[in-house]
Amino acid sequence: MRPAFSVIFLTTLIGAAQGLFFALYGAELTLLSQTDAAAGRQFLFLGSLVALVLTGLGLIASFFHLGRPERAWRSATMWRTSWLSREVIALPLFMLGLLVYGSAQYLGWTQTVPIGAVTALLSLVLFVCTAMIYASVRFLQEWASPLTLLNYLLLGCASGLTLATLLAALLGMPDLVPPYALAATGFTLLAAVSRGASLVRNARLKPKSSLQSAIGIKHPRIVQKAQGFMGGSFNTREFFHGQSAALLRSVKWIFLLLVFPLPLLCLALALSSSSTAWLLAAFALQYLGLLAERWYFFAQANHPQNLYYQTIS
Repeated sequence: MRPAFSVIFLTTLIGAAQGLFFALYGAELTLLSQTDAAAGRQFLFLGSLVALVLTGLGLIASFFHLGRPERAWRSATMWRTSWLSREVIALPLFMLGLLVYGSAQYLGWTQTVPIGAVTALLSLVLFVCTAMIYASVRFLQEWASPLTLLNYLLLGCASGLTLATLLAALLGMPDLVPPYALAATGFTLLAAVSRGASLVRNARLKPKSSLQSAIGIKHPRIVQKAQGFMGGSFNTREFFHGQSAALLRSVKWIFLLLVFPLPLLCLALALSSSSTAWLLAAFALQYLGLLAERWYFFAQANHPQNLYYQTIS
């Protein structure tokens, strides 16, 4: 498949925002009772604001892969059967939850825990909707797996927790840095196991169709000489990424390095040296790696129609 950078930015930005909110709400439930109440509320407010900005940037990015952005509202009308429509509904609801939760913290409301619970549920629903857009496409075997949902969830939580660790250091909440860093390490390791499992699974996949079944000819030896037309088409542009196998291998190793071991190393160095710069490096490297990971996720998917068209025009 040809990766769309608008979708890459959409999924990575909102994933980090969702993971960040889980970190904020988890801190409110477990850790902030041990800190100054006013400082805790300010941290939760500013963290919610960062999550809202990231989600808003992801929403803006999503408009760049629409042919007619002014008709975007119509994408929500098929919510009964379409995961994309459900995501279109869940995303603004999650943003509304962030807005209400952050405002409640800023205004000093006492009922922030139930508001946070609803927002956390909306975040989880959004994770499911986003991942199921791809996991429900049965003819793309690389996507049609429960690992797709698990990877979206774990990678989003890992990046969100790494960002939460950075924000805790920047916003004067040093007591939150060690537990956040530990949680970020745990989710990054879980994400490494899950993403590694999906890579192993996809490497062992065998096409359910063949060149013979694609063109309806049962001869054992078939070689394509030409596509049969002079120019390209939607099929030969949208379902081929146009990159070499060597580049795909390079991107795979790049994201494996940037998403997993390097952020973990930076987190360890940050804890040992109390350096915010290492936390910034951890999040920056991990997010760059997630961009590469999401590009690889789309590029690795092999559309069955490619058996017929074979090459890009």
